[in-house]
Amino acid sequence: MKVAVGLGLMEFPFAGAGDYWRWVDLCEAGGVDSLWQTDRLVSRQPILECMATMAALAGRTRRMRFGMNVVSLALRDPVLLAKQCATVDVLSEGRLLPAFGIGSPLGPEWQALDIDTKTRGRRTDESLEIIARLWREESVDFAGKHYRLSGASISPRPVQPDLPMWIGGSSDAAVRRTARYGTGWQGGAEGPTEAGRVVVAIKLALVEAGRSIDEDHYGAAFPFYFGKATDGVVSGAMAAYAKRTNRDPTRYFAIGDETAILDRVAEYVDAGVQKFILRPVGDGASVLAQTRQLIEKVLPRVGAKWPKAA
Repeated sequence: MKVAVGLGLMEFPFAGAGDYWRWVDLCEAGGVDSLWQTDRLVSRQPILECMATMAALAGRTRRMRFGMNVVSLALRDPVLLAKQCATVDVLSEGRLLPAFGIGSPLGPEWQALDIDTKTRGRRTDESLEIIARLWREESVDFAGKHYRLSGASISPRPVQPDLPMWIGGSSDAAVRRTARYGTGWQGGAEGPTEAGRVVVAIKLALVEAGRSIDEDHYGAAFPFYFGKATDGVVSGAMAAYAKRTNRDPTRYFAIGDETAILDRVAEYVDAGVQKFILRPVGDGASVLAQTRQLIEKVLPRVGAKWPKAA
């Protein structure tokens, strides 16, 4: 079993770039598996653009892998995105973990950019096929409803011979999309029970598609906080999650001490998940403190409970 713990951010919780790089350096030195940035193009809250962040992380780090969780394909040009991913993978010597999704229909981008949300699925499927082919083929011709290519090619192609293609989402369409295109599945707002249901559904769909995904390529994400649920920063985040998803935040947030966080990881592992993106709750200084506690108190216990094969 290859349980791996990465860290992720959505909003930019720091006062400036200096604090952000201190957080990245802490993760790099502390044995964090990977870093992840949520994709959001339109927002009033400070949120970094994910592909620019990938390029910056490629230059700053030497060990960690990194990915976008997850980039909304219906908002991006697939050829440009394929080129960006290939470039970052080359310059990072094969450490990019691309993850793609359809995008939430509640996101502000659709109305702000005047994009029909009903076209998200078809655009995403066409983009996935285009990107995968550009990564491995010398020349790509494609005739779809939304995209048309004639003799398109990119060079250099990714360093990783089979660059991962993680797919996000828990709908039936997302399950089919993962089984058809994905090399992994990355959960978002799903609790352990729902994540387990999605993993089972993907495995069944893979049999029908005649494909396979490695057992350690199923991922989940959840917020963590060393402290109490009554602390203001946590209660506000839990209330926002409940309003946005109509889900029970107590089954999603891991709050308490290292045992509470480890127990939540174990719930997901029992459901078939082995890759994790944990999000520290708080602002700049507290994010650094929360991350340091995770590195010192949780990561060693993860390694002891699920030791990786030599």
